[in-house]
Amino acid sequence: MHTEPHQPLTPATRYGDPIHRPRPVEPHTVLLPQEVPPGVDWVTLPNGIRTLAYTHPHTGPAAEAEPARESIPRWAKTTALLAPTLGGGIAAAGFGISYAAPGLIAMTEALWATVALIAVGALVPLALRTRRGGGRGAGPVQHITQNISASGMFGRAAGTLNNR
Repeated sequence: MHTEPHQPLTPATRYGDPIHRPRPVEPHTVLLPQEVPPGVDWVTLPNGIRTLAYTHPHTGPAAEAEPARESIPRWAKTTALLAPTLGGGIAAAGFGISYAAPGLIAMTEALWATVALIAVGALVPLALRTRRGGGRGAGPVQHITQNISASGMFGRAAGTLNNR
């Protein structure tokens, strides 16, 4: 194995080293804004260095506003337009009910009075029927028999009543 004497490394000795500096550093070319070709713009890289790079062409503010218009769904627009109408209808209904409340209370009381009257009308005959039968005791039941007879299709009918 061949060994050479160790020499200290200085920037001058490392300049031609293919690993650390493969080629000499050239001075930056300065471009004026008029010389920048279309589709090239200044960009900032993630490490913070600003450089020229190819970019997508800017179409202007009109093209950027259009996706914002389409991003709102149709159901959201419809809901947004119907919300004030629905809210106004609910408010009007509440206002009307507040004016109608005294009449509704009176109508409710009248309906309860009608229900009570119907209940009394149904209970009175039951009460009379039980009072009549229970006051006299269980008496004999009267049977009435009626016999009707007729001769022919247009004949005169005759009948008898038997009371037992």
